[in-house]
Amino acid sequence: MTEPRTVDGSGLVLDDRYATDLPQLHVPWAPAPVAAPSMAHLNVGLAAELGLDAAALASADGVAVLAGNAVPAGATTVAMAYAGHQFGGFSPRLGDGRALLLGAVTAPDGSRHDVHLKGSGRTPFARGGDGRATLPAMLRELLMAEAMHALGVPTTRALAVVATGEHVMREDGPVAGGVLARTASSHLRVGTFQHAALLEQQHDEAGLVERLADHAIALHAPELAARGAGRFLALLEHVAEVQAALVARWMLLGFIHGVMNTDNMTISGESIDYGPCAFMDRVDPDTVFSSIDHGGRYAYGNQPSIAHWNLVRLAESMLPLFDDDTEVGAAAATEVLRSFPGRYRRHWVAWTRAKLGLVTEVDGDGKLGDQLLDWMHAARADFTSVFRALSASLRGDDAPLGALATVEPVQAWLADWHARLAVEGRDPVVVADAMDAVNPLYIPRNHRVEEALAAATDGDLAPFEALLEVVTHPFVWRPDAERYAEPATEAFAANHRTFCGT
Repeated sequence: MTEPRTVDGSGLVLDDRYATDLPQLHVPWAPAPVAAPSMAHLNVGLAAELGLDAAALASADGVAVLAGNAVPAGATTVAMAYAGHQFGGFSPRLGDGRALLLGAVTAPDGSRHDVHLKGSGRTPFARGGDGRATLPAMLRELLMAEAMHALGVPTTRALAVVATGEHVMREDGPVAGGVLARTASSHLRVGTFQHAALLEQQHDEAGLVERLADHAIALHAPELAARGAGRFLALLEHVAEVQAALVARWMLLGFIHGVMNTDNMTISGESIDYGPCAFMDRVDPDTVFSSIDHGGRYAYGNQPSIAHWNLVRLAESMLPLFDDDTEVGAAAATEVLRSFPGRYRRHWVAWTRAKLGLVTEVDGDGKLGDQLLDWMHAARADFTSVFRALSASLRGDDAPLGALATVEPVQAWLADWHARLAVEGRDPVVVADAMDAVNPLYIPRNHRVEEALAAATDGDLAPFEALLEVVTHPFVWRPDAERYAEPATEAFAANHRTFCGT
């Protein structure tokens, strides 16, 4: 196999802090070059935010780096090691089986961002896989990540997708290959801590979990360093807080991650690994799209409890850090873990208020939100459309609520909502405008995503680019985009399945 060359023209200047700080948690590895790389999509906006030269990234050297055919001068490329509970079963050695960390860039605002290739060839963690990714799956991750970013959800992002000029074999036959260049504030996962704890216990790597925790604190919560020995419990609390906020946002957008394994939960609180994810149309807590989630472990309604379960696994990995007395440390960690449902509920209620146009805090607001979801479920209402229909009703247009408003539970709920709004006494149009600022018109509707990816598979990227343009401006009505706001048919939704792309 040809080794990647070193180039200077990509504009990427990368630090190797992870590789230097935590040598036990990676394997030095080089990407495997591809036949004929070409840019499928370059995220020019993200490049500008990171202080990168889009022209340099689109150049021959830039495309070569983003495809894995070249490495930026001075970069140290590594396959990151981690473990993970996958559908509840523990795998002690997972890691980047088809991915590499190139390093991190520092943006003009001083923030630091990992640059990570996905689909760049087999590594020692490949576990029998081919190390490659399909172009449709990588475009899907880019689309989902950029949509989530536009919706205000903390997320990893896609800097680029490169077509490889090769085909990879999947169950349905050969598919065009692609490589994703993903950015994140870090790629540290709950599974990273699980792997470090295992190495420390079984391979005499004393102090590894502590070094990992201090690395995470430096990246994501540097203010905690001043807490001395209490910083590790504070880190657990920090992760619980950011994950509670993240999952609350997922739930209030109807988003289903699809594979909430511990290796897919970040320490940063960013969404990661958009494999079998999807947005729910008709409200049902049992909704599952992932083809591998046969038991519904990661169904829409289970996501908060799974996040809580994953945090317990993180606490187990960090337990020796909390106190020299294990029992005291366990008791302290338990208190943090017990706080998670309350943290989640606080974020969920806060965002529910925003979605319903409420600005003051009243104890019954959570119940109002619960009742809304109950009747949406009973009426099989479309999750995204209902909130825009509610704001339209405040402007005097009851048509979008349509038949829903004739159902008695809906009428009772609407009366309660209007009574709650009356307490605040705000102009209904002002309330409607505030609602429209947080309730999207456009999300990556599953049927539109599949249409766009099917066209991309056939070599036509225009439908993908059109969909990307709409979902990255989710709150702005446009007269030519009505089709993107329409839910899929019930038949499509009932039979739609998503896949990991491996």
